[in-house]
Amino acid sequence: VQLVESGGGSVQAGGSLRLSCAVSGFTDGMHCMGWFRQAPGDEAEGVARIDSRGGSILVADVVKDRFNISQDNAKNTVDLQMSSLKPEDTAIYYCAADPRFPCDVISHSMTFRGQGTQVTVS
Repeated sequence: VQLVESGGGSVQAGGSLRLSCAVSGFTDGMHCMGWFRQAPGDEAEGVARIDSRGGSILVADVVKDRFNISQDNAKNTVDLQMSSLKPEDTAIYYCAADPRFPCDVISHSMTFRGQGTQVTVS
C-alpha cells in the first residue's frame, strides 16, 4: 500500500488548506483511513479517521468544527479539509491506512503511512 500526500503549504491564520492522499496498492483491504500530525518536539497526534466501509468519521476534539475528512472511493483518495487554521496547527501531516475491521485504531497507530506534507500557519 502506498500513500502520497499533497496540498500542504504555508497559510495565514484563519485560512484554509485541503490535503489530499492518493492511495494505491491493496486499497480494497484498507478499512481504516486517517490523518495524523506531528510538530517538532511533539508526539504524533491523531487528527481524523474514517471507516472506509461504513463511512463513520471520528475527528479529534482539538480540530473539531474546523477539520473534516472525506474519501472518494472511485479515485482512491482521502482528503482532509482544514479551515480556520491556527498557528498551533503547524505540523507535518501524514495520511495513514490500516486493514483492521472494525476501524477502531487511532490514526498514528495505523499500519501504513505516507511521507507527510508540511503545513505551516503563521
